[in-house]
Amino acid sequence: MRATKEKPKRKGWRLWLWRLLKLGLWFVGLTIVFVLTLRFVPLETSAVMLGERLDTGKWPNQTWVPLDQITPEMPIAVVAAEDQRFPEHHGFDLGAIQKAYASNQRGRARMRGASTISQQVAKNVFLWQGRSWVRKGAEAWLTLWIELLWSKRRILEVYLNVAEFGPGVYGVEAAAQQYFKRPASRLTPNQAALLAAVLPNPKKFSVAAPSAYVASRQRWIQRQTTNLGGAAYLDPILKPRAVAKVRK
Repeated sequence: MRATKEKPKRKGWRLWLWRLLKLGLWFVGLTIVFVLTLRFVPLETSAVMLGERLDTGKWPNQTWVPLDQITPEMPIAVVAAEDQRFPEHHGFDLGAIQKAYASNQRGRARMRGASTISQQVAKNVFLWQGRSWVRKGAEAWLTLWIELLWSKRRILEVYLNVAEFGPGVYGVEAAAQQYFKRPASRLTPNQAALLAAVLPNPKKFSVAAPSAYVASRQRWIQRQTTNLGGAAYLDPILKPRAVAKVRK
């Protein structure tokens, strides 16, 4: 009698396990298809831009340009400003996370963040605004797949095209035209550093009227760019074939 009672229970448990496994596989498959598709198409909008559209009723100012049409000074400026270990890590900078946690535990007035450029792409392209553990978990999940399915070059290209540089101004091409009346291909090192300087909070910090803090951060970014070796620092991920030929 006992055996006949336990058999349906075991069958039901296995059925639910199989359903959960199928659901998990579908979820992984859909994530892969979605993220992989966006590796190859120009992104002329993002979750953040769509959110602003809903809030203001206006489409943000953004123009997609390939990385080849952006001055080499711009990628190195944002890497120097936001994520200096970008060529080395796989989406998460554990050292920066530990430092940020220790700094915030000491109760500093300015909270320190540790989001990599890859994490910011996941957040800006796919996710809603706000802070929650659910959103942070989704960001980590998407960052993992972005790093697996995109090249570092593609991550930088998308980041430079969707990052906010001012209220309603998204992407380096729109920012270059808005603030300097020139295309992103003709930005000077000084202008690239200024654009990178406002990235922590583009609604608070201004490119058009930089505060003393933004000006000091601009100079710091230029020093960091020099310390990293300039635009050549990113050659292994932006021009891997050319670098391989030189090494041969």
